[in-house]
Amino acid sequence: MSTEIKNSHRNYPKAFWVLIFSSFIDRLGAFMLFPFFSLYITERFSVGLIEVGFLFGIFSLGGIFGGVIGGAMTDKFGRKVMMVFGLVMSGSGSIVMGLVDSLNAFLITALFLGFLGDLGGPARQAMIGDLLPPEKQADGFGLIRVAVNLSATIGPALGGFLLFFSGDNYMILFVSDAISSFLTAIIVFFVIPESMPEKNEEEKGETLGQTVMGYFEVLKDWIYVAFIVISMLATLVYMQMNSTLSVFLLDNLFFTKFTFGLLLAMNALMVVVFQFLVTRIVSKYAPMKMIMLGTLLYAIGFGMYGFISSIPMAFLAMIIITIGEMVAMPISQSIASRFAPPDKRGRYMAVFGFSWSVPMLFGVIFSGWIYEYIGPNWLWYIMAMIAMIAVICYGLLHKTAKHRFSTDNQAPETDQVSYADPQ
Repeated sequence: MSTEIKNSHRNYPKAFWVLIFSSFIDRLGAFMLFPFFSLYITERFSVGLIEVGFLFGIFSLGGIFGGVIGGAMTDKFGRKVMMVFGLVMSGSGSIVMGLVDSLNAFLITALFLGFLGDLGGPARQAMIGDLLPPEKQADGFGLIRVAVNLSATIGPALGGFLLFFSGDNYMILFVSDAISSFLTAIIVFFVIPESMPEKNEEEKGETLGQTVMGYFEVLKDWIYVAFIVISMLATLVYMQMNSTLSVFLLDNLFFTKFTFGLLLAMNALMVVVFQFLVTRIVSKYAPMKMIMLGTLLYAIGFGMYGFISSIPMAFLAMIIITIGEMVAMPISQSIASRFAPPDKRGRYMAVFGFSWSVPMLFGVIFSGWIYEYIGPNWLWYIMAMIAMIAVICYGLLHKTAKHRFSTDNQAPETDQVSYADPQ
């Protein structure tokens, strides 16, 4: 596998590798903070998981609007400027969040940070689509997941280490996240060239309002919209890893913060070591079937947490979940990118972001309500059932829309989708 990765260096442009490196730096700070975010909120403001869910919902609400506007601005003004702006806003917001001392101020900060920080989100994914041809995009998204998960291997353990030796001083994590965002902004600004395709005269004269209205063309692609809606169900299950799982394991399985950091580090290390190989294997099969397989593994892994009573079994469940994400996630991202005409790629990727931001809007509140009023174990039973519903819906979409999928690996010129199904 290492030989394949080494040889792949010559098959991708320099800007893509710089983007991978910058993504590693950016996400390193995020993974030092985010796994402990729920614990910070519950400890700092003395609230329960329902209040934590409300905060995640506020943050996600800002992110939804930020992603919509950011996707349009990405297609209007370019990928690079939006990435830099989003990174600077994200870093600044992290420092502010670490300084506020009231829950109301924290909520307001989260709303604005969600909006401003997510303005640059579609630009990063659109740039990957710009830099790589369709046949390399699944591998490309797999490689960038390796970089992100390399940071996730180091981040949670380093975050737990810093918390332990600083006496649970969470401010050090907020500052670390901010520094990583600022460093990434510098790298993007000075090293990565603009990748947006050249516009024709009609596109150059388009106003930002007209660009935003272009979302109606995206929504006409009913298969893509159905794919996003089903993906929201799968994401609702997967997001428990970085929201309710830490509280559950510390309350019920005698985990420590450091042990939980090691659990997430194992998840990320598996992705670093095996993602490239897994992507190469699953790319040979029908994409939607592979997403079904990955989501089925989510159902098994998360469902196990409702039955297990030992730390080794908790690690086994995480191994199953990790295999599922390695199978499903790069394929999902490549499908979203390949559906999009180049001039609408920012908006398509912004809509793909809904598969994460919409579940975040209500998902943690929903999960917290189940956890506190029905029971901790029931949370995992219900998540397993939701994952199985997603598996069935992916299967129906594949069967119903198979005749719509072409095998030329070209982005669609109309509302038709492009999706290679070799079986």
